[in-house]
Amino acid sequence: MPPVTLGHSDLRVSPICLGTMTFGEQVDEALAFRIMDRAVERGVDFFDTAEMYAVPARAATCGATETIIGRWLQARPGMRQKLTLASKVAGPARGMPWIRAGKGLTGQDIQNSCEASLKRLQTEVIDLYQIHWPERHVPAFGTLYYHPQNEKSETSIHEQLQVLGRLVKEGKIRHIGLSNETPYGVHEFVRLAEQHGLPRVVSTQNPYCLVNRTYENGLDESCHRLGVSLLAYSPLGFGLLTGKFDQFAPHEAGAPQDARIAKYESVQKQRWGRADALAAARRYNALAREHGLTAVQMALAFCYTKWQVASTIIGVTSVAQLDEDLNAWGTQLSPEVLAAIDQIRWEIRDPAL
Repeated sequence: MPPVTLGHSDLRVSPICLGTMTFGEQVDEALAFRIMDRAVERGVDFFDTAEMYAVPARAATCGATETIIGRWLQARPGMRQKLTLASKVAGPARGMPWIRAGKGLTGQDIQNSCEASLKRLQTEVIDLYQIHWPERHVPAFGTLYYHPQNEKSETSIHEQLQVLGRLVKEGKIRHIGLSNETPYGVHEFVRLAEQHGLPRVVSTQNPYCLVNRTYENGLDESCHRLGVSLLAYSPLGFGLLTGKFDQFAPHEAGAPQDARIAKYESVQKQRWGRADALAAARRYNALAREHGLTAVQMALAFCYTKWQVASTIIGVTSVAQLDEDLNAWGTQLSPEVLAAIDQIRWEIRDPAL
């Protein structure tokens, strides 16, 4: 896997990134160590985490994922220098008061969260530090429209950039990024950075998969013209695009008891558990099988080969899943398959937005 450069930075990373949000909940520490070892063995040198992980988010496991990664790094001298390590500061609490008491994301919140993440990760610097979701009211996590009357933002983007710039100067982070952002947000972060001589965002981490291609509704142009890279998350649609839910009728919101999606009540009500998302996934998975591909191969190859994507974030709960996802690298989709994918999207749009 040839490395890719993130934005206008010196970060050179593998085009597949290991997402770690399952570590500390579905994946215990011993298994997490094996997964990380295997990822490095197979050429993945880019790991992504967040202060709020593990998920499903709850007070008892907040920060657990970073702690596991920190222990893994300490047990492997020299490994930290081989990796690009990304983490995220959570946006407004969104029903998670254990992260912070306030309703916003102030400069002090960012400072405190970064220093706490550094301690848990047992590292002196985070290579890419991202705002997990905006403080602003934005259409995300299943929300379709922007409503001005719902705007309750308390912290300016300029204030957030100022503290991120200070953290860069202090050597605690190297570069900054965004997540779950909009075209306006990306433009404003870049504009203010250039105006005030502050760090420029190098990436945005947004959902991108067959059942959610909303990134292509204008954000792709913004990022391309501004030199901001996409880190695509949920490329398998929270498991919908693996085919394992195909036996369930589209109207069923339930899933196998041990399935990841069944553990997320909010997820089932928001994006991935919607009946139309399940129905859409079945169509894409059937298309894959018609062309001699597994559902995983087609879904991942779609992300791996799209010009919009710099690095695809894969999250797994076993070494076998990791190998399957990595083995999909190099799969090329024929023009016929790509045309059929676009036809399905034309008919159903983005049901898991």
